[in-house]
Amino acid sequence: MKITSFYALTIMALSFNLAAEQTCYSSTDTTTPTDRFVINTDGTVSDPQTGLMWQRCSYGQVYNAQTNNCDGSTPSLTWQEALKVAVNDATAKHNDWQVPNIKELASILEHSCTEPSINETVFFGTKLQNYWSSTSGVSNMSSAWVYQFDSGLNSLHAKTSDVYLRLVRYEK
Repeated sequence: MKITSFYALTIMALSFNLAAEQTCYSSTDTTTPTDRFVINTDGTVSDPQTGLMWQRCSYGQVYNAQTNNCDGSTPSLTWQEALKVAVNDATAKHNDWQVPNIKELASILEHSCTEPSINETVFFGTKLQNYWSSTSGVSNMSSAWVYQFDSGLNSLHAKTSDVYLRLVRYEK
């Protein structure tokens, strides 16, 4: 009985790892090719096409230049909490980080890939979940727009929902 349970858990764990692997389609043009971005050594990414600078890691994680990866955990936040933490963030010694609006957030979606729908060479630590934008709903001000990075779809969510965050700033 214990051995059967062990094998079942092992198979489930392996299945989850396989399911979490990014899928990209070569028949579709890439929307965020790696050469579009300037990867900075301080854990940020510059996008000359939009004039935006992004954090390479999801909010809460810290870029590790030695391992070229993100360390730490990623908290999910309410919309109000996201706005507050953006104001206080000092990643790469910048103090003007903000929650991206829905168009800014859409600019980093990779439409040729799913799970996640983002260029994983450029952006690290992306959860297969919703990410906040600063854009409120028009007919329902208690909601804000999010993008779901497992599929690249957007939707409205209650501002009291717990959602992930990636911060942006205007590069000067």
